[in-house]
Amino acid sequence: MNQVLTKRFILIVDDNPTNLSVLSEALAGEGWRFRVAVDGESAIAQAERNQPELILLDVQMPGIDGFETCRRLKANPVTQNIPIIFTTALADTESKIQGFSLGAVDYIPKPFAQEEVIARVRVHLQLQQLTQSLEEQVRDRTTALQKAQVQLVQQEKLSTLGELIAGIAHEMNNPIGFIVNNIPPLQEYIADITKLLKLYEQEYPQPTTKISTFIQNLDLKFVVEDLVKIVSSIQVGSERIQHLSTSLRSFSRSDSNTKLLADLHTGIDSTLMILQHRLKPNGDHPAIEVMRSYGKLPHVHCYIGEMNQVFMNLLANAIDALDEAIIQGKMSDRIPQIQIITDVNSQHMAIIKIADNGIGIPERLKQRLFEPLFTTKPVGKGTGLGLSIAHQIVVEKHNGIMDVHSQPGIGTEFTIAIPI
Repeated sequence: MNQVLTKRFILIVDDNPTNLSVLSEALAGEGWRFRVAVDGESAIAQAERNQPELILLDVQMPGIDGFETCRRLKANPVTQNIPIIFTTALADTESKIQGFSLGAVDYIPKPFAQEEVIARVRVHLQLQQLTQSLEEQVRDRTTALQKAQVQLVQQEKLSTLGELIAGIAHEMNNPIGFIVNNIPPLQEYIADITKLLKLYEQEYPQPTTKISTFIQNLDLKFVVEDLVKIVSSIQVGSERIQHLSTSLRSFSRSDSNTKLLADLHTGIDSTLMILQHRLKPNGDHPAIEVMRSYGKLPHVHCYIGEMNQVFMNLLANAIDALDEAIIQGKMSDRIPQIQIITDVNSQHMAIIKIADNGIGIPERLKQRLFEPLFTTKPVGKGTGLGLSIAHQIVVEKHNGIMDVHSQPGIGTEFTIAIPI
């Protein structure tokens, strides 16, 4: 692991020569590259020019203090994702809470213990490396998927698209499996070490002055409790990534050449999970509410992968319509919403309705929505194939019905009916 970490550099920010010497010696002893800044302004300038993998930031400095330096770093898109560890002699809980609220990932108390510095730095470098690896894999695979998707949709090779998505899910499983499998033993180690510390307190209730001072400076009780919380937060994040991977695998069912009994609700939920990033608030865009009113649908005999593609096209279009309404300032007095209703009609057909309260579609355009290459979106925003292929999948491959009702300024509702 050290061979990988030596290719990175750590930024040390401290105005005290003794502190700089101790930290530099600790990092150099592990073969880690580092740079030094003696105040907040120069630290910010250095981090903007060349982003470090980690910042060790002193709290009490001349000029702007560490808290303000951290605040500015986190406010800058160039530096906001760099992990920051505060180095401080402040042991009060209020200061620590302030640091964590500003975005710091850890504290290293003064005076420094080299072993603790090395251990904490190594953990956060490894976490940063793992995070970057996950992000790069997802970004690379997503970029490849996006480039391939237009060509594949144009050629109507949806089974190949499913294989690509399944590949992303498979690649995600390897790194996330490493995290998930190591969390239980890590939790056991923490529990055992905690028990050991309590035994020491019972057997040696009067520690030496040196140990007492160290415990007080470390704020041992807080560290032990916070360590459990940190591992729990890692576990929650890992479970969310696992959920996404499961949704990807469900969405990418590649057995499109054979009709199988399928739970359409699972397909809808998997698609919503994949689109979750577009439903969340982003800048001036509020969150999009999704209201699900699921009826008692029996399993439907269908091409699973292709039906999932229909759900993807319709839900993505609904989000696009809401985004456009927000941009045009037409959602100021209402919450952007997508409503999904499922039921069985009197003809024994599965009914899926997907409605938005966006900008709506003019009557003169509704008749052309299912035409290949026709799109109401700006140039570069759509291929004009999504709805035509969705219509073909529903009508031609499933002997179903696909219809649209829309009112300008009110919203649009797509209805799918599939024979059960």
